[in-house]
Amino acid sequence: MESIDAELEHLAFRHRARRLASTVTRPVLQFTQREVSGGVVMLVAAAIALVWVNSAWSASYFTFWETNIDIAVGETRLHELTIADFVDDLLMALFFFVVGLEIKRELVSGELRHMRAAALPAIGALGGMVVPALIYLAFNSSGDAARGWGIPMATDIAFAVGIVALLGSRVNPALKLFLLTLAIVDDIGAIAVIAIFYTDDLGVWWLLAAAGALVLIRVAVKARITLVPFYLVVGIFVWYATESSGVHATIAGVALGLVTPAKPRVSERRAAKAMESVDQSASSETVAKAAMVMHETTGSTGRLEHALHPITAFLVVPVFALANAGVVLNGDFLGDALRSNVTVGIILALVVGKPLGIVGLVWIATRMGLSLPNGVRWPQFVGMGMAAGIGFTVSIFVSGLAFEIPDDNEIAKIGVLLASAIAAVASLILLATTCDKSQARRKTADSDAPAGASQAD
Repeated sequence: MESIDAELEHLAFRHRARRLASTVTRPVLQFTQREVSGGVVMLVAAAIALVWVNSAWSASYFTFWETNIDIAVGETRLHELTIADFVDDLLMALFFFVVGLEIKRELVSGELRHMRAAALPAIGALGGMVVPALIYLAFNSSGDAARGWGIPMATDIAFAVGIVALLGSRVNPALKLFLLTLAIVDDIGAIAVIAIFYTDDLGVWWLLAAAGALVLIRVAVKARITLVPFYLVVGIFVWYATESSGVHATIAGVALGLVTPAKPRVSERRAAKAMESVDQSASSETVAKAAMVMHETTGSTGRLEHALHPITAFLVVPVFALANAGVVLNGDFLGDALRSNVTVGIILALVVGKPLGIVGLVWIATRMGLSLPNGVRWPQFVGMGMAAGIGFTVSIFVSGLAFEIPDDNEIAKIGVLLASAIAAVASLILLATTCDKSQARRKTADSDAPAGASQAD
């Protein structure tokens, strides 16, 4: 009888252990799967846009996205915009809000809080922004075309991570972490470029009003005000004031993400004490209090990122792709686009300039004392640099800011689409041929610390 009880207790323990392991690993797996799945949905949306705009129903594509909508309160009209503007200015502000949350998390608890760990990805990101911009300007040094220098500076994190994730365990976890950190720094650079160089007719008073509202949010956070409607109303005002100031409204999303508190309100020690009070005889009130304590062990950035990331990955970004990837591919226009210096500059900047800038500056940094992640070889690093050349989402977004003439914008989009496709295929081939499962296992064993950091993020 005792042996049966012992066996039952052992089985119960194994069941609890499996549930605990599932609870710990599920968020990491969900993040990777979400990036891959989101990239697939975005790719499908872009394909639909291309087919739609080059079909017999192409007129309906442009008519739909150019439909006017009004934002009004009662009789007062606040803002008039098209559906395409709604996607680019409002929905993409939500996307950049999540980007701001990711940056804040990395600065507080991720790789960017450690200067030495963040140094090499930051150096690589700098090279991956400067060199593509210079290559583009080498082909487009004057006139309106020169405004497109910011287009090839960006990395599409969903596509880049998705390409690497397709190879699964064959890719060194330290290389994946490096790419994620580099992409975050790249996002910071792209946001700065948008805010500084693609802003016309700056309205100082509106900008000060937006800044004041952000300060109000920080004061409210310090005062432990938890009313969601309050933050929602102030956040909408920040967006409206930023849009009215002449700075692109997506910068409001980033700013709101950066002022969101990242540190948890409850320490791990207090959470552990709360969990100790929960057993089979605990009352429902005790269990509820313990659940509330556990909820507060995650900072607001983590909770919001977990809640909003699926929305941006599976709704916002695919809708953006559907609204912006529809370019006419008829023979004459496509021929003109392929002969355009804008297209050539973008393709060479993303396909050649991105990996060249990243690998080149990182190589110089290694000669000065820094070292590559454990187990990562240079051919694999070049493959990662090629993945960073996928500039789909943010590059198309910047092209819309850079070129006011529709034909110029369409030509730039063709360049981005072709460059992203070439970079994706080249990266996949290079990583597949330079990584193998046995090496990945040895690298994982040799780089437990970076791998653990990757999962923690």
